[in-house]
Amino acid sequence: MSDGSVQQRQSQPAVPLLQEQRVGEILAAVPERRHWRYRPRRVGRVWRSRTFRVVTVFTVLALCGLAILALVRDQTGTQGFLVGLGLAVLPVPLLTAAFRWLDRVDPGPWRNVLFAFAWGAFAAALVAILANSFATRWIATATADPTNADTLGATVIAPVVEESAKAAAVLLIFLFRRRDFHGIVDGVVIAGITASGFAFTENILYLGNAFGEDQQIGTTGVVSVTAATFFVRAVMSPFAHPLFTVLTGIGFGLAAAAPRRARVRRIALPLLGLVLAMGMHALWNGSAVFGPYGFYAVYGVFMVPVFGLVTWLVIWSRQRELRTLAAELPAYAAAGWLTPAEPLALASMRARGLARDAARRQYAVAARGSWQSPYGPVPAPSTQAKAAAKAHGQAAAQAVAEYESFATSLASLRLQARRGTAGPDFAARELELLHHLWQRRDVAAPALTYAAQATGRLRPSYPPSPYPQPFPPHARHPQHGHPTPYAQYDGHRGGHGPGPGPGPFDNPYLVPQQPQ
Repeated sequence: MSDGSVQQRQSQPAVPLLQEQRVGEILAAVPERRHWRYRPRRVGRVWRSRTFRVVTVFTVLALCGLAILALVRDQTGTQGFLVGLGLAVLPVPLLTAAFRWLDRVDPGPWRNVLFAFAWGAFAAALVAILANSFATRWIATATADPTNADTLGATVIAPVVEESAKAAAVLLIFLFRRRDFHGIVDGVVIAGITASGFAFTENILYLGNAFGEDQQIGTTGVVSVTAATFFVRAVMSPFAHPLFTVLTGIGFGLAAAAPRRARVRRIALPLLGLVLAMGMHALWNGSAVFGPYGFYAVYGVFMVPVFGLVTWLVIWSRQRELRTLAAELPAYAAAGWLTPAEPLALASMRARGLARDAARRQYAVAARGSWQSPYGPVPAPSTQAKAAAKAHGQAAAQAVAEYESFATSLASLRLQARRGTAGPDFAARELELLHHLWQRRDVAAPALTYAAQATGRLRPSYPPSPYPQPFPPHARHPQHGHPTPYAQYDGHRGGHGPGPGPGPFDNPYLVPQQPQ
């Protein structure tokens, strides 16, 4: 059989192979794309499309939102739903502002915040209400004891289901938005926002049912069930759900700061945080088991101290981020990328705000310079001129804010590299951040130097002035008809200079000038 196979192969005509020397002839014979007979298969291209992912996530959350709101309205009635919705909205701005305040040093993008809140309010709440209802009915049927089923469902089933559903949002951002997830503060903020969204939907249900109960028994005012429910859930314990889920967020934050080689730690810490969140949630839901004063006992002895401890941990972590700036950025100042005063100003939230305000004021005054004359009064400027001057100052403040954000990311990236958690693209990311800083240096560096002096973090060697040096005459912003102070460095915003090259010293526009 082998001889026959050989003879069969030998009898087949040889297929000629195209020679590499005929490349020009081959390419010249290729038809235009519209006449192609063979086309490349688009394997996985749809899943890699950012638009497809955004549309998919938005569609899923929207469907979950419609479903959960329909279920809540079905249980509370239209009037109860509207009353519950109006009252449940009130704590949301407070909770969101609190978590955004904690994230002031290196604020994450708003898209993560909106996704986390929507996931908690719609997806997690829908999973919780369906799973809890199914589990409670199953326990009641199996044990023939509806009262015991409600207690068991609230203390065992609900904490496991709800905390797992809320933790899914933290996990998704941890996996797919890894560059925005650096440590404890990021984990706390994402977890807290997710739980705030969950509490919002849950409050609609509880307050709507309370309003329906008041309608049946005829109570109104301060003594009503609605008022009591609102006081307990929105006044005494608005941070209850966020406090539970924050423990999961702390676990993910510690995992984010762990080295890449510490795989056991990166898996165990989030699981430990989730277990603690479930246990704390179960204790809170089961406080009624401890008697008529069990709620107050758990609230005063357990919830308040844990809340204080978590608050201290988050504030300490935020101060640690500021200390990271003071420790990591001087290396770039020594290399000439930053001025010596900038790490001092960037490590102070007060100095950061002062730098933005000073830049806004200084550039607005510079834009109004043509209105003023030493020889007498000048005609009042037009409304458009005033608006242009105001916009000019706001653009300068925005440039300083962007500079502060990029500098914070640079310090965080350098810390990750020292810990061994930075990815293989560390050099490219560092170069990109340095490029962005250099673009805004003419605007931000004088403002930060002035802020460092004004806050006492840098002692000036000369009498204080609004800025240590006047702004250059070309320091204007392109959106107001003036050349930009960093036009020659920016290859992406309309400038006429090249962008960053393979390294910080391969591009002459990116080479920092050493201080004289």
